[in-house]
Amino acid sequence: MTGGWESGAQAAWRSKLALGSPAIVTEGDICTVTFYWQDPAGTERTSPIKRVWIYITGITDHHQQRPPQSLQRINGTAVWQWQIRLHAGWRGSYCFIPSESESDFSAAALQSPPDRAALREGWQKLLPQAIADPLNPHSSWRGGRGHPVSALHLPQAPTQPGWTDNVDYAAPRCLTWQSNRLGNQRRVWLFATGESQPEQRPLAILLDGQFWAEQMPVWSALQAETQRGQLPPAVYLLIDAIDTRHRGEELTCNPDFWLAVQEELLPQLSQQTRWRDDPASTVIAGQSFGGLSALYAALHWPQRFGCALSQSGSFWWPHRQRTGEDGWLTEQLLQKRLDAGTLRIYLEAGLREPVVLQANQRLWPLLQKNCPALHYRLFDGGHDALCWRGGLINGLTTLWRPESGVSHGTE
Repeated sequence: MTGGWESGAQAAWRSKLALGSPAIVTEGDICTVTFYWQDPAGTERTSPIKRVWIYITGITDHHQQRPPQSLQRINGTAVWQWQIRLHAGWRGSYCFIPSESESDFSAAALQSPPDRAALREGWQKLLPQAIADPLNPHSSWRGGRGHPVSALHLPQAPTQPGWTDNVDYAAPRCLTWQSNRLGNQRRVWLFATGESQPEQRPLAILLDGQFWAEQMPVWSALQAETQRGQLPPAVYLLIDAIDTRHRGEELTCNPDFWLAVQEELLPQLSQQTRWRDDPASTVIAGQSFGGLSALYAALHWPQRFGCALSQSGSFWWPHRQRTGEDGWLTEQLLQKRLDAGTLRIYLEAGLREPVVLQANQRLWPLLQKNCPALHYRLFDGGHDALCWRGGLINGLTTLWRPESGVSHGTE
């Protein structure tokens, strides 16, 4: 370290930081979590850094009713720190944003409670400058918005089957889907976890396929859980969202997208591989807009897609700004225009994603009225792929387990 500390303080901080970040002290079901960042430019005398913003999904992000949070420099040192108390079952991703500016956020974003639009605008400008935590050994991936993040799993966070394994698997095939109905072209990935009885394999369609194929590759986890006997040998189809604009158009209850999947993509892929063509075992899995789209497709085409795996589904759509107003899909169920009676559904939402949680809490009892195979899980986390990766495996395991019925719980 630099900055001319007295030798005793310098040695003490070197010893503390050698243990990594964040530091976690657990008392019963509560953890005191302390984040550290070491300023490479030294102390306040030599460094231009004025703030080290901390963006924790579900805790300090733009969805919360709290002003942006910054680590505080320990006077006379190169060390910054910030502390929070969390339930020991929490899991999430976070990043740091060192800044030389005193005016990254407007006054409206800094007030308590902050103006949501101003807070969102400030974070959007800052996140491209984000860095992962250099002291965290789990800093190895990019979050849903493309910036580097670090992973934090508190001691009682639910296990995530398959994700800590590193097993061999057959390479997925990346193909091109040229859609006449949609007028666009995208990548899709085909992956199989067994070849002995291809006609018996169920099919799972994963939306936002580019994420599960490239940013947080799912292949090893799927293969590991298949070898463990928790998942059957199956065929997985991952569909690229192309970009943010196409995602917002195609995954928000768009019939053309799902007609194109049924009329164009699946027939094309049936020439490449074989699976069991049975709606009772065909799963659509998605997160956020993808979670909305998964349930939409199953409700509208139950004769083709009998299972929906929705994680943090955006069931508020299209009314994000209208607090308390039901989303379109919920309205359809209220008016009894849709029937979930034949479906198998797995819903999951985070306790720290307020808009999504409220929308899911409104939707769940409507589905519960006549869906005999409905599973609803809450997790202690935010709108975060680090949480979704565990729920994806758990949801597939549950939906492909014939004896599973209605369940509701918190992980």
